[in-house]
Amino acid sequence: MITLPSLIKKTEKDLNISVFEVEPLYPGYGTTLGNALRRVLLSSIEGAAITQVKIKGASNEFSIISGIKEDVLEIILNLKQVRLKIFSDEPQKVELKVSGKKDIKASDIKTPSQVEIVNKDLHIASLTTLNAKLEIEMTVEKGFGYATEDQIEKGKPEIGVIYLDASFTPIQRVAFEIENIRLEKRTDYNKLRIEVESDGTIKPEEAFKQALEILIVQFKTISEGLEEPKAKKGNSPKESKENINLEDLNISSKTLNVLEGAGIKNLKGLLRKKESDLAEIKGFGEKGIKEIKRKIKKAGFILSE
Repeated sequence: MITLPSLIKKTEKDLNISVFEVEPLYPGYGTTLGNALRRVLLSSIEGAAITQVKIKGASNEFSIISGIKEDVLEIILNLKQVRLKIFSDEPQKVELKVSGKKDIKASDIKTPSQVEIVNKDLHIASLTTLNAKLEIEMTVEKGFGYATEDQIEKGKPEIGVIYLDASFTPIQRVAFEIENIRLEKRTDYNKLRIEVESDGTIKPEEAFKQALEILIVQFKTISEGLEEPKAKKGNSPKESKENINLEDLNISSKTLNVLEGAGIKNLKGLLRKKESDLAEIKGFGEKGIKEIKRKIKKAGFILSE
């Protein structure tokens, strides 16, 4: 019999660093679970990042602006380090308008109520003269993992807009180690110790729980897909899940109205559509497709391309 863990311990090393210990695990399961959790934590926890900027007086990232110590490339590298929370599924606009001799920090960025900057002390640039000015318009988006600027850029680029490669993941580091422990007469059982460090936009414990839920849904969906059809009335567990109403996926009202107008009422109907099919629906744009892909991914499904 494969034993189940009976002791789960959490220790906070820092506000953004937590250590989780799980034991006893059947021999080899420490590595199995540690690898899976690490990959999911680094790739599948939703976060936010600045994806494009428009800097007044700069046509590209290699420009230099008079009165500013840093060149545009250095400013962009600093902006990539800004960590944010977004309380909306839609991209948000933020701006930076500063003049006079001063050091600019992330706290100088003006944000709407849907956006919160976590690392407000982050250095952005230094204005070196009284006449110096720095004006930047920025777009903040939600996403998963890492995206290159080519993946972010869509359609014909706007003049003056610089697209950034973005690290959306709110998890900065995941490390795990395995320790052999005794269980009854055996000494090769595992204790898994996994350390999670976040960027401050999410608590490590919440990220850890999300990673576990993602794995549970993935394995459960695979298991349900292998079940034989039942003769008795009623839906299988997988069919029941696919019959979830779209409202239960917390899809925005705008996207929901477009889907319902196209006759798509539930998750099962949505999963029958490919990404190219959705793109052909009137009133359904790239933002809507991105939102749908995010929402069904959380439910453990993937939209066909």
